[in-house]
Formats: sequence, C-alpha cells, structure tokens
Amino acid sequence: MSETIEFLKNKIKDFRPQIGLILGSGLGELADDVGGIRVPYCEIPGFANSTVQGHKGSLVFAKVSGKNCIFMQGRYHFYEGHTLQKITYPIRVMKELGVEILILTNAAGGVNTELKGGDLMLICDHINLMGANPLIGMNDDSIGPRFPDMSEVYKKDLRKVAFSVAKKLNIELKQGVYAATSGPCYETPAEVRMLRILGADACGMSTVPEAIVANHAGIKVLGISCITNMAAGIVENKKLSHEEVVNQADIVKDKFKNLIISIIDNV
Repeated sequence: MSETIEFLKNKIKDFRPQIGLILGSGLGELADDVGGIRVPYCEIPGFANSTVQGHKGSLVFAKVSGKNCIFMQGRYHFYEGHTLQKITYPIRVMKELGVEILILTNAAGGVNTELKGGDLMLICDHINLMGANPLIGMNDDSIGPRFPDMSEVYKKDLRKVAFSVAKKLNIELKQGVYAATSGPCYETPAEVRMLRILGADACGMSTVPEAIVANHAGIKVLGISCITNMAAGIVENKKLSHEEVVNQADIVKDKFKNLIISIIDNV
C-alpha cells in the first residue's frame, strides 16, 4: 500500500481526490471526457490489469464540477480469478488518498419485470451471493471495525441528491436491490426466479465487494445500475451476451454521464 500511494502521489502531486467513481461495463467513456491525469493499472504497483471488454483499465484523476475526482475506468471481477481482497484494493487506495464519497456503477440484468433495458436504478441495498466476503481475514482496526454495521451501505442522503438531480434532468430513476453472484456465466432462469423471491430487482457480478469495503472504511456509498438486459428466462427465447450488455450501456451513456456529473455537482 505504501508503494502504491507513493507512486500515485508522485503522479498527481497536490491533487487530493474527494470523490471516487468506479465505471462499469460500457460506461468508462465518462472518464474520457474529463481530461486530467491518466494512469494505466499496469503501471501502478499493487494493481492488476483489467481483462474484460468494456473496461479500459486506468485510473483518471480530474476535477469535475469543482470537485477533485478519481475514476476507475473499469474494475476487477471475482470471475477473473482475483481474490475479493485484490478486487477491493483500489478502494483502500482511494481511502488513503482522501476519498470520502464513492459512486459505484455497473451494468446489470433486470430481475424485477417492471424494469427494462436502458433503465437506471439506484441501489438501495444489496444481496451478497458471491460465496465470500472481502473482509475475511485479519481486521485493521485503524480502517474499520471487525464487525461493521451494514444497515445503510447506500446512503439515503446521497440517494436523495440523485433523485433530485434526476428529476431536474427529466431522467427516470428507479430504485431497487442489487444481487451479486460470482459469474462468469449468467444466471439460469431458475436462479433468476430465486433472486426475485429473495427480493432482488437486478443482478450482476460486481459492486458488492467494493461497497462492503468502502462501508467498512467509512466512505459514503452511492450505487447506480444501468439495466442493460432482462435476466435469463424473463424474455422468452432470449439469449444473453456480453456484447448486448456493452451495446445497451453505450446507448444510455449520455443520459448516464449527465446524471453522474450533476450528482457530483450537488454532493
């Protein structure tokens, strides 16, 4: 960690990020528009490469709406073979650099039949079905408690800001529960029916580990899912593909970018 922080501070000098953003599949273009300092993951000590289509694999440090921001242009996933500790390492780095608010985004499958492709959904809670937890192992009490409270991971005040901003932009913003599975295969129709019974509105293969670690470290979290497709079994004879996920995210990218920039302006 010390090596990572020293390396990044030499790159960014006196720039101190206040807000962190993790940009999911097909949503990384936002970081292309803000300028700033770009550092590829492959150059950063302690970071791994991102191997998934739609994830460029760079940290971008830039000022947006007068706020110092750090963007993760792509994330790591459990299905790539990384440990959950490796996946969430960048969150620890953000905390060390001064980040107080984390905006998590992802591309997700709709489980709630009232959702449709192209919807944006605020995450109000999550269900961890990955079969592991990034906090397993020795706890560093200087970062957070051994048994962190999880009753409000996705902060109500940040969601209130997001709803207010969306209304001004005339963007329909849904709200729901996100379920995380390990991947890389998509859920079966039976698993999707199970998720609906459990109370999930959308499902994906990311976000939850980062949210857990951010909450543990005292970082305020806002989560937004881009519903790129309906999960398996909802649309008859419909096959799922990552290409569809990236393409649908590309269609809504302008709406998504406007929402994120306005949220940054108002938090």
